[in-house]
Amino acid sequence: MSIDAIDIRVLAHRWKGDMAPPILLSCESISKTYGVKALFEDLSFALFEGDRVGLVGPNGSGKSTLLKILAGIEAPDRGTRTVRRHLRVGYVPQEPTFSESHTIDEELARVLIAEGLDPHEHTGLIAKALSLGGFPSGDQAVATLSGGWRKRLAIARALMRRPDVLLMDEPTNHLDVEGILWLERLLKAESRAYLAVSHDRRFLESIATRMLELNRSYPDGKFEATGRYSDFLEQREAAHAAQASAQASLANRVRREVEWLRRGPKARTTKAKARVEAAGQLIGQLDQAEARAEKGTAEIDFVGSGRKSKQLLVTQQLSKALGGKPIITALDLQLGPGQRLGLLGPNGSGKTTLLRLLAGTLEPDTGRIMRADRLRIVSFEQHRDSLDQTATLRRALAPTGDAVMYRDRPVHLVSWAKRFLFRPEQLDLPVSRLSGGEQARLLIAQLMLQPADLLILDEPTNDLDIPTLDVLEDSLMEFPGALVMVTHDRWLLDRVSTMLLALDGTGRADWYADFAQWEAAQEQNAVERPASPGGRVRGTSAQAVPSRKGLSYHEQREWGQMEQKILKAEDTLAACQAAVEDPAITSDAAALQTRHDALEAARTDVERLYARWAELEDKRARLA
Repeated sequence: MSIDAIDIRVLAHRWKGDMAPPILLSCESISKTYGVKALFEDLSFALFEGDRVGLVGPNGSGKSTLLKILAGIEAPDRGTRTVRRHLRVGYVPQEPTFSESHTIDEELARVLIAEGLDPHEHTGLIAKALSLGGFPSGDQAVATLSGGWRKRLAIARALMRRPDVLLMDEPTNHLDVEGILWLERLLKAESRAYLAVSHDRRFLESIATRMLELNRSYPDGKFEATGRYSDFLEQREAAHAAQASAQASLANRVRREVEWLRRGPKARTTKAKARVEAAGQLIGQLDQAEARAEKGTAEIDFVGSGRKSKQLLVTQQLSKALGGKPIITALDLQLGPGQRLGLLGPNGSGKTTLLRLLAGTLEPDTGRIMRADRLRIVSFEQHRDSLDQTATLRRALAPTGDAVMYRDRPVHLVSWAKRFLFRPEQLDLPVSRLSGGEQARLLIAQLMLQPADLLILDEPTNDLDIPTLDVLEDSLMEFPGALVMVTHDRWLLDRVSTMLLALDGTGRADWYADFAQWEAAQEQNAVERPASPGGRVRGTSAQAVPSRKGLSYHEQREWGQMEQKILKAEDTLAACQAAVEDPAITSDAAALQTRHDALEAARTDVERLYARWAELEDKRARLA
């Protein structure tokens, strides 16, 4: 099918004067089905020169599949994909893969060789890719890169091919706030067209000038809006209102026709037969409209304990160091009902350490933490370690039977599962078979059964789609207790938090009213810092690892993970100490010796990690 045959409605929103912008890539009337589930049907869409499109939709709506069809990686079941002649398409998958034995330079060179580009251009293209990604050199092994730096490499690799269209699937995954800001600056500087699938609403607001939502609730399976994400929300609300009005009008017509049919019209006349047939068609249209209008959104509502205390948790001069390096220094903090604290800071700055201190799973070096009597704390851990991966979904949702107690009332298991978008046929699946988003919803379901005074949430938004994020936000804003949250979702952070605390990894903590104030402070700090000999501002996010200047890639990655490793090693040490002190094994010499050996090994591991932390910190300080 030629480009000229595309539905004119696809072009209408881009029409300027007598000429439409040139189309680079399009799909016409495409359909895709997996098993018995249709992802989308008869879908048409086009990308134009200069387009900056954000693609959203609930999990399972087919966003990643559409991206692969546009990239030419998958073929639709029906319909046509059309590309302009000699068009170069760049694609960044959600989980990029690399040759782990390669260095960064070798991985980039491999792509250039596969593209058949002139070998004389390789050096310059690789240097440009390294600069785009913020990599100071390319001699580090890919296997040593963290998730965020692997995502940077995937984006730089795609851009190195000089694509006319860049397609990105969840490009902010694994990136911290500094990395997301880097990507926003990079895309704003690009003149090429791009399409990004993302659940990061602040990111979409920043980089998109057109929005597309895939959702079977719309008659043609999609909704398009010109403008930023906030404009899209307004236009979508108006479209939903119009759709609801049309459905109400259709329902009235159906009601009148049903009343007429009940009166038993004589069906022998041609006119009566036609009206009966028309009534049947109206009823079918209403059924379809009502089916589309059913929203599959998780019902999230955290339960407060009803405590009336004005102070739930207070810290005085709270301090904690790891490996001789101060993480938190003399922090004074007070949390009461309705207060929602958001934590900011680069990876390794101490956010998780502070969460554990407040939760009581880690003791401070100095200072005091005063908690209200019988304070009930509920925690959402980032890596979902509390989920039993071998248990069935049925037992994970309702461990003791076929019902759960929610707000002092029994709720049947099937109804409880449906509230979190789980189907009855999934109940006997092991937790390990669930997707990341499904595991996140499962953990939220478990937490909702626990009345809380204080919620402690570590990256609760990972893998959640935008409809679920919207419901989560509303629930957190209505939660009557106190909240402490770490998240890279700036939209959620800005909307939910009543105050922000930024940690810098050296023990310093600064308070901000909102994210915009923090951003302004970062920009001011960048201006005030002296320029480096290469002409770039030292310490800004343009550097590969601003707070770890002077370390190699392997050391950067090691330094960023050290806090988590030390905390885990200290937990192991505490468990080994408790095992040795268990009176039940004092008469078993062999078992006691085994536990003593494990205790010594754990103590040695902790000491080794602390020594390595101090070594890396000393090197970073010398070379900064």
